[in-house]
Order: sequence, then C-alpha cells, then structure tokens
Amino acid sequence: MALRPLRAVLVERATPRLVELLAAALDGSGPAIAPLDAGLPPARLAGLIDALGPDSVLDTEGVTSGRSGPGEGVAEGTAVVVGTSGSTGVPKGVELSAAALRHSARASLDRVGARPGERWLCCLPVTHVAGLAVLVRSLVSGTEPVLAERADAGTVAASGCAHVSLVPTQLQRLLAHGRTPLAGFSSVLLGGAATPPGLLEAGRDAGVPVVTTYGMTETCGGCVYDGVPLDGVRAEVRDDGRIWITGPVLFSGYLGGPRRVPQRGRAQLHPLRHAGGPRGADDDRRTVGDSLPGSRTDGGDSLSVLHRARPQDADQLGQPRGRQPGVERHDGRPAAVKRRRQQLDQTRGRALHQDRAQRAHSHVD
Repeated sequence: MALRPLRAVLVERATPRLVELLAAALDGSGPAIAPLDAGLPPARLAGLIDALGPDSVLDTEGVTSGRSGPGEGVAEGTAVVVGTSGSTGVPKGVELSAAALRHSARASLDRVGARPGERWLCCLPVTHVAGLAVLVRSLVSGTEPVLAERADAGTVAASGCAHVSLVPTQLQRLLAHGRTPLAGFSSVLLGGAATPPGLLEAGRDAGVPVVTTYGMTETCGGCVYDGVPLDGVRAEVRDDGRIWITGPVLFSGYLGGPRRVPQRGRAQLHPLRHAGGPRGADDDRRTVGDSLPGSRTDGGDSLSVLHRARPQDADQLGQPRGRQPGVERHDGRPAAVKRRRQQLDQTRGRALHQDRAQRAHSHVD
C-alpha cells in the first residue's frame, strides 16, 4: 500500500502559512502534516518527532530540514497527524484522513447553520484537534479564519466573526466582563473540558448561543453537539457507561507507539503492521470514548456527558452490543441511567447545591 510523506511543522501560533499547509494536506497537493508545539520541552519534542518519524521538519523560521533515514510515512488518505502522549505517556500520533476531517467540518457547519461567508475565530491551539478543526471548517466553507492568540473581549469584539470554539475557562472569562461580545455570534462551540455548574445557564442568559460538544482527537474533535451526534455519527452508551462511537469522522490509526485501528464489525482495536494496514469500512469502524460513569441519555436520543474518567486501553473493553442509530437504549430506558439513577441524582444534587450557594454568595457581595 502506498504511503504518503509526513512533515512535522513546529508551531508557535496559528499563521496563514499553517493554513496553506493544511489546505495542501487536505487536497493532496502537499504532504500530510503533524503540527507540533514548538514550546514543548526539547526532550519531549524530540521524543515526539522520533515517535512519529516524519520525512521532514519545518521549523518556526520556515526552514525545512530532512531527517536521516527513511521516514515511516502515513496512509495515503491521511492529511493530519495530531501528536499526543495519551494516558500512557507514550508519544504517538492520531492519524486523521482528509475525508474524515472534511466530513466533520461539513457536519459541524450544517449543524450550527453556518451561512456562506461567515468566518470563524480561531483562538485555540492549532496543535490540538479543536484548533485544527476551526481551520478545516474555514477551508471547507471557503472563508478565511481570523487567527488570534487569545480570546479576550477586545479580540473577540473586533474579529468580525460569526462562529468560534472555546473551552469553558475562556467562556467564563468573557462572561466576567459583563456584556459579552459573544452575544453577537451565531454559534459558540464549547468543549474540551468539563463545564462548571451554572456556566451554560449564565452564558445563555447573557444571550450567548452556546453549543456543547463532546468528542476526542480520534473523532476529529467534537462529534456530539448538544447531546445529538453529528450527521453520519452514531453513539451508543453501554451498561458500564462507556460511550462507543462509529461513523466517517473516526481516525485511521495511531502512528508511533502501539498502532491500533478499529476493525470491521469489532470493538477491539487490533495492532497494525504499519499505519496503512487493514481497516474496515468507515461505517463499521468503532472507537471507544473515555470511561464515563456519569454518561446518560436524556429521555430520548440526547447524550449527556457528566464526567470524564481516565481513558483505558481499548483492548480491555470487550465486545460492543448491537448498533442502533443515535444512542442505544435497553428495556425502554436509557442505558447507563437505569443502573445509576441514584448516583446521577446525587451528582446533579451536589452541582445544584453548589450553583445555588455561589449565586447566594454573589448576591450577598
């Protein structure tokens, strides 16, 4: 099987040059790219580069240098490799195909109702999937992203954008300024970390069109918006609370470290000889999310993720139950709720109590 060259790109911040490299990686006119944080400790950065085995490295000064020995290459359809150490601390890369990235972008644009010409503000690190996804949405929609190093009120207000992706701490800071410029946006995607109690309500009370997202690097970022999987994506919650995801947004495999990829009709992830090894049809491949004892469905096909637990090795997770569109249900009641009703009620009760206590304290002040 043909392999595609891989270029590691050392990144200090998002730049128009990186957008150009990403565009070439997506349309096949350039090599696949692995954006790496140039600010990592030298030993960690060197270890990540060694694990990924790129054919060349583009430094922050724009100088490309080849590496001694043949590069490992990536699968022909791979456009981006996102470097990660995961929960094991072993450096590896998540291979994302151009097809998966484009599908994720189109499904996202459709879900938020993005109109032609509406621009995205990119204020997340582009060495992580959330920031890269903003750039891909811009390329797919034919617009130029606004690149920013921070998400302060002045930058957001002056961006002229309609859409943005944030993490909860960014939203919290923007709401602290009183009247927030986010109220003029068409969508504000929120993900990447647990949302503090009361933050969603505060944002929506301030007129911010918040859309909660759930996903991971292996799903091209967020693939469940406001509890509903994006078009083409299926999510099922098993009895143990783990979330299983399938669809055209899944990663192709791991580069460096143990290379594993979901196989057709199986939940286990099997080792590959190389990144371009055998894999099943996209619709039948699966990946497993974090162990989530607080995951639940809300009376229908809406998925709520209340907790993120430590990711576990997918080989230990066994076989999945039969697939169903949307979220799997058992005996007419949502999976993971039936056996954990008391635990979830206690969790919600504590969160509600904390939220009310905070509100009461703010009124006293």
